[in-house]
Amino acid sequence: MDNRRLILLLVFSFSLVMLWDGWQKHNHPKVEAPAASQTAGVPTPTPSATAGAAAAVPGQPAATPAAAAAPKAVVRTDILVAEISAQGGDIVRLELTQHKATEDRSRNYVLFDNGEKHNYAAQTGLIGNGLPTHKTLFSLGAQNLELKDGQDAVTLRLDAPATADGIKVAKLITFHRGSYQAEVSYEITNGSGAPIAPHAYFQFTRDGKPAEQPGGFGVQTFTGPAFYTEAEKYQKVSFEDVAAKKAKFVTKSADGWAAMVQHYFVAGWAPASGEREFFANQVSSDLYSAGVILPVAAIAPGQTAKLEVPLYAGPQEQSRLEQFAKGFDLVVDYGWLTIIAAPLFWVLEWFHKLTGNWGWAIILVTIALKAVFFPLSAASYKSMAKMKTLGPRLQRMKEQYGDDKMKLQQAMMDLYKREKVNPLGGCLPILIQIPVFIALYWVLLGVVEMRGAPWLGWIQDLSVQDPYYILPLIMGATSFIQTKLNPAPPDPIQAKVMMMMPILFTFMFLWFPAGLVLYWVVNNTLSILQQWQINRMIEAGGKTAE
Repeated sequence: MDNRRLILLLVFSFSLVMLWDGWQKHNHPKVEAPAASQTAGVPTPTPSATAGAAAAVPGQPAATPAAAAAPKAVVRTDILVAEISAQGGDIVRLELTQHKATEDRSRNYVLFDNGEKHNYAAQTGLIGNGLPTHKTLFSLGAQNLELKDGQDAVTLRLDAPATADGIKVAKLITFHRGSYQAEVSYEITNGSGAPIAPHAYFQFTRDGKPAEQPGGFGVQTFTGPAFYTEAEKYQKVSFEDVAAKKAKFVTKSADGWAAMVQHYFVAGWAPASGEREFFANQVSSDLYSAGVILPVAAIAPGQTAKLEVPLYAGPQEQSRLEQFAKGFDLVVDYGWLTIIAAPLFWVLEWFHKLTGNWGWAIILVTIALKAVFFPLSAASYKSMAKMKTLGPRLQRMKEQYGDDKMKLQQAMMDLYKREKVNPLGGCLPILIQIPVFIALYWVLLGVVEMRGAPWLGWIQDLSVQDPYYILPLIMGATSFIQTKLNPAPPDPIQAKVMMMMPILFTFMFLWFPAGLVLYWVVNNTLSILQQWQINRMIEAGGKTAE
């Protein structure tokens, strides 16, 4: 097979793989539940302990006129500002002060949102006769709380009206210094004359609008509910499947967590080990809820019980995610190349600790990858350089044998054998490296650490496109130089196609995040230097180092 045709095939295959991976992420592949699993599209089951009671079922709308008018408390820590509504004690707005808004860098990023851009809230409630739900109006213990110097945590207390039979409920939300983790807990005092065994639900209610998307040529990332159990691992559920009542995932487990995932950020409930039930519902035309239901141990008359569930709401920083819950770091989804991408990010993070700059870390990772694959690359460029020296002889053969393809192919194979040239040698090493390049692509595209990270000069955010398109143009120029260093295909049409490739890739990379383009520019530059040196040595009759 002609070497040029094989390279074209590999480029095309590489593009198909990238498009397929993007398509998979866009369409949120569904996890098939085992036979024992229940379909989550059905209404959330009401626990048997509350059968017949006038209990609210989780998944009611997050925003109502009463909710908007309810008093709110504001809690400030060193890294976030939370607004908690008296209705239900919902966290209706969460501002992350260490992360800037996508459209306006002078403002902080808002995760939970009470309607400014999204409807998105963290809600909780109890299931039982007369017990408070996320629609109950609590009394606020304070209107404003701030984490002061010397304090490690701050707690907001909300008290629900006592029930008709004397049950008192308080909801407490505790925020910590330097942490995106909070604890949401209920204190339930049974003032009635009979034991009670309520259930509690913890949910996220969000509209179906996608979160911010990375720069790229049609790249989409997942927005929606996700669940994890030890048995079934990480399971994503699309809003579309929830609406169609086709979402499937394991709903009953003794472990695991529930989350709402979006690009760069995540919110999750991670109860301690014990029985739990997961759910995902559509609650209105463009509003969905997902969460977990937990049983509360039986409370005797006159006794008080407490149930506490950790909440994480913040960036997908892997070190924080790993500390929050087992498997929670899987929300940073690298797709089917996780086994390669995860170590790549570890190396990238290590270089960042050395340099303090993600741009230089990308450059060092690119150099490190180039060094690892140096023997393969050298073999590839050596083969292409030899092919280039054979170009005139191959052209003469083509003219000599005309349309006799059989004789032409035989003569070419004889030439390759005499000159000890493998026509596939220039392409197979490239094929081996493709999975690593794709894995690095998804690492640079998906990690929140790259968001808002400057490199130098005009590149003030490696996660968005170059505002002046300088890097894409440099990338195009380096790609053109590489093409010129390669042996020209004997077929004129193939030659024209190869000359068009740098233009095509330049056009595609105009919208890619600057971090990805930076990687490609450095990789191209190193490839040019290596290929130029090998070409020079081959043409001079020298030997390349083994």
